[in-house]
Amino acid sequence: MTTAQAGTGRTVTTDIPARLDRLPWSRWHWTIVIGLGTVWILDGLEVTVVGNIASRLSEPGSGLPITSGEVTGLAAALYVAGACSGALFWGRLTDKWGRKKLFMITLAVYLGATALTAVAFDTWWFFLFRFLTGFGIGGEYAAINSAIDELIPKEYRGRVDLMINGSFWLGAVFGSLLSIVALDTDIFAANVGWRLTFALGAVLALVILLVRRHVPESPRWLLIHGRDGEAERIVSAIERKVEEERGEPLPRPDGEITIHQRRSVSFLEIGRTVFSDYRRRAVLGFSLFIGQAFLYNAITFGFGAILTTFFDVPSGSTGYYFAVIALGNFFGRLLLGKLFDTVGRRVMISGTYLLSGLLLFGTAWLFDQGALSAGTLTACWCAVLFFASAGASSAYLTVSEVFPMETRAMSIAFFYAIGTAAGGISGPLLFADLTGTGKVGDTVLAFQIGAALMCLAGLAAAILAVRAERRSLEDIAEPLTAKATTTATDTATGQAESRSSAATS
Repeated sequence: MTTAQAGTGRTVTTDIPARLDRLPWSRWHWTIVIGLGTVWILDGLEVTVVGNIASRLSEPGSGLPITSGEVTGLAAALYVAGACSGALFWGRLTDKWGRKKLFMITLAVYLGATALTAVAFDTWWFFLFRFLTGFGIGGEYAAINSAIDELIPKEYRGRVDLMINGSFWLGAVFGSLLSIVALDTDIFAANVGWRLTFALGAVLALVILLVRRHVPESPRWLLIHGRDGEAERIVSAIERKVEEERGEPLPRPDGEITIHQRRSVSFLEIGRTVFSDYRRRAVLGFSLFIGQAFLYNAITFGFGAILTTFFDVPSGSTGYYFAVIALGNFFGRLLLGKLFDTVGRRVMISGTYLLSGLLLFGTAWLFDQGALSAGTLTACWCAVLFFASAGASSAYLTVSEVFPMETRAMSIAFFYAIGTAAGGISGPLLFADLTGTGKVGDTVLAFQIGAALMCLAGLAAAILAVRAERRSLEDIAEPLTAKATTTATDTATGQAESRSSAATS
């Protein structure tokens, strides 16, 4: 690594990104997956439990004067609103303060809010702490997806990102089965079981908080923020562990990058970069997030209500059905994830969105014809979400890798917040309103809206998706600090211009 003084910071030529990208898969990478991926289990637990306990909470003796529609509609929307505002609030701090500090803080916020939800004594209390729980989870999206992409080698980035985000559905399976036990009044009183499910979420968060202490700060973030000595120590330690595990030296890294270190990037520069320099990618990000947010938030919060309303499934048994579609979601990301690194982003993103949308249109038609039972509707949803799950994860993958390093967390936060606010808040509210009428035609309309948004997002991906598979993050979108290098050699400048050209392809 070489350095030179330039303006208000140092100009650094380094191979740290290339050294991280050339690492073979190792036990160390599994520690990252476990330390960061487990939080989505909590998110899946939260969303699923609320959907499955909606009917029980509205029953006399639950301890809360609340209706099923308020749980799946207003409370769900407040959770998502909290996640959106939390993403924006914590996302800026993630780019400014670092990935590790924020994914520890946001998990602590989630832990506290979930514990307080368990002791909610009135409806307004339940609503308040659903919002704050989402506020913590929203920050996790920005901090964790940034760290994943910056720590995982380029050959595995797509499948690992999808697998980690897909662990949400392991939480959904657990939440579904947990709700069956928690809602069994032969085991727990009606006003106790649902509280225990939230309390357990807080306990799991505490365990994850302890595990996560061993995940390092992103060397890429440290490098750009003037802490290259710390970045060097972290990467060297990782390399030693991998070499000891493999019993042979690592191959030489391929390529260097010259950057001008700086402490922060202004909102104006972030906005200009994302919406002017990369506006096609911005349109892509919005399309993907709005489609998947409407579909997923509407269905996960409202599926239990559909089963009880149209198929007379007892409120204590909806968890069995949700566990099935949750497994379909998880295996969709697990089995299709590798193809995002091999077949490529454009084909897989557009294909998964379009297939899920078309299958959902078919499900809506069958539902309208009265041809479905609770079991066959669940099977249809399982098929829809097998493909939709991989597409939904690819939305997070896309916005976390197609914008410059300095804007990564804020970009994730912004697209998540705006896309989820458009689809994730309106989705539960509209879905609860339509399914609450008890009319088949209204529920069919809700299905068709979700299907249309997924198909439109798939068409946008077919045109706009970036071929990011097996490319370094710095090649996909050159760091702003590299563009700011005004005192580097002519050779370094020429290399930077070449990378910038490649990043826009």
